[in-house]
Amino acid sequence: MPLIHNFNSGPSILPKQVLEQAAAAIHDFNHSELSILEIGHRTSLFQDVLDEAVASLKELMELDQEHEVLFLHGGASTQFFQVPMNILDDSGSAAYLDCGTWGTKAIKEARLFGRVDVVASSKDRNYTYIPKDYRIPPDATYFHYTTNNTIEGTQVHDIPQTPVPLIADMSSDILSRVMDFNRFDLIYAGAQKNIGAAGVNAVIINKRILGKVSRRLPSMMDYRNHLENGSMLNTPPVFAIYVCMLTLRWLKEQGGVAAIEKINDAKARLLYDTLDALPVFRPKVDRADRSRMNVVFVIDQPELDAAFQEACKANGMVAIRGHRSVGGFRASLYNALPLSSVQALTELMRYFAQKNG
Repeated sequence: MPLIHNFNSGPSILPKQVLEQAAAAIHDFNHSELSILEIGHRTSLFQDVLDEAVASLKELMELDQEHEVLFLHGGASTQFFQVPMNILDDSGSAAYLDCGTWGTKAIKEARLFGRVDVVASSKDRNYTYIPKDYRIPPDATYFHYTTNNTIEGTQVHDIPQTPVPLIADMSSDILSRVMDFNRFDLIYAGAQKNIGAAGVNAVIINKRILGKVSRRLPSMMDYRNHLENGSMLNTPPVFAIYVCMLTLRWLKEQGGVAAIEKINDAKARLLYDTLDALPVFRPKVDRADRSRMNVVFVIDQPELDAAFQEACKANGMVAIRGHRSVGGFRASLYNALPLSSVQALTELMRYFAQKNG
């Protein structure tokens, strides 16, 4: 069992073998006597890395021929404006679901490029549930939603039925569960939670959605230029893409998305069952909308918060404190987190509840 249990929400835990391989490559990449940090991005050394990363992501997502993969600079926040810049015309309207902090930020950026129709919001209950039974306008340019809300601990468990192109921010649950990824016209995800290190975006695009806006686009913001140049319109984040490649390789070795989903379900089920059984703790999210990636909970006796935080620290539980905007506690259960870490946390919670119940 590891001495440190890393529940960070992002940048977050990476597989041990990925860390070891990445560390070795900093000193000598593929016996080249060069560091991965100093190889040329247009050399065959790096092209092989990029090709494997793209091919692995396509394989794991089972993408069809219409979908292409890009690895771009920045985090998902860049995509909040790059998506509407490329797809939403000045005269058009986009539909957005507002179910958390990141969806709210995406809506704000989209309004710079066209009209935005917020089809539903869970702000009325501090984003502790996912809205249901909303209507997506059939004349919308696209519908955008966040699949998993890292801060609030909610997750959309079923792909929405929509008459218009579908776009999703999957930053905190990409490749954590089986989905029909081909139903999406554009997916973006910061790599630093499930598929790699901070500093690179995975962007999956159905090519038919592009080239329909009338505005002129800066070269670096135009997806078509990145597609034409194979993610190398300029110098790419070489090391971050290398870590993605290693992480995707590790995920394939585990049996792929279906296999990791079973492990993720076991981790989430163990933690939620423990929370539900102990009166000291209380999950904040509606049961039907609970995230399998980010488990958010509180202690109904706030005077115990500091004691539980100290107990976590003493037992090697890293980053259990909740986001500053919502308080309480949060345990992030991303792909690389072993079940043993969740077992250690739940054992501690049972002991704490017995002592303080």
